[in-house]
Amino acid sequence: MAYTSLQFSLLVPTVSPVRIFYRESGSGAPLIFLHGGWGYEIYPFASQVAALNSDHHCIMPDRSGYGRSDHLINELPADFHYHAATETLSLMDALGIESASFWGHSDGAVIAAILGFTAPERVRRIILEAFHYYGQKARSRNFFEVLAHQPEMLGVELCEQFAQEHGKDYWRQLITTHAHAWLELGARSRGPRDDLYGGRLREITAPVLIVHGRLDPRTEPGEMDDVIVQLPHGEVHILDQGMHSPHSESVTVDDVTAIAREFLSKQR
Repeated sequence: MAYTSLQFSLLVPTVSPVRIFYRESGSGAPLIFLHGGWGYEIYPFASQVAALNSDHHCIMPDRSGYGRSDHLINELPADFHYHAATETLSLMDALGIESASFWGHSDGAVIAAILGFTAPERVRRIILEAFHYYGQKARSRNFFEVLAHQPEMLGVELCEQFAQEHGKDYWRQLITTHAHAWLELGARSRGPRDDLYGGRLREITAPVLIVHGRLDPRTEPGEMDDVIVQLPHGEVHILDQGMHSPHSESVTVDDVTAIAREFLSKQR
């Protein structure tokens, strides 16, 4: 576990330098894990890192606003995924990583996809797990409204996890800010099938693995069908018993690890 400093990040534009915390394990080809909107430790990749670190240098950063990295000062903008992609490239520069494979979960999958078409020369392979394609999430609107205004309604246990991960005096700011950003994404959307990528998902040239839980409550009807149309050469695994985090759910963790290991071992 270590820290590095970035000169600047649009996620915390009034902070300089920006302190980023990251975990690392193993050696070999770089593999960067990009966490979802609640932070790394809520859905940790411990099983995958243990299985992959003999062949990969696994790097698991807390992006700005999360965990032990610098906290947010202002609200997250609706285009925070793009800012996070830029920050990820700055982190790679700081760590001397020219190119890497990426495993993104939820918001992290959005960030990984953006890297795939904005910085293709730095992306070897991409795993998209619990991927978001639509900006407008009708099924999740009430969920985000609760998070934005009354996150304590999610229950004592989860709020205690948030407090442990992000700090007892800060977690609520982070969780409500993130929910407001998703509500703003929905408000800006031009329709229920308007995507987060401006039609650019097809520009990804790196090999892509899609891992998704069929029971994911954050997925809209038809959303994954549209993703597969946009990424026709992607390898797709829909796990019947999986929900929003197949990599950390007991019924799917072993299958996800095996699928990912095989995908990452393939020659480009």
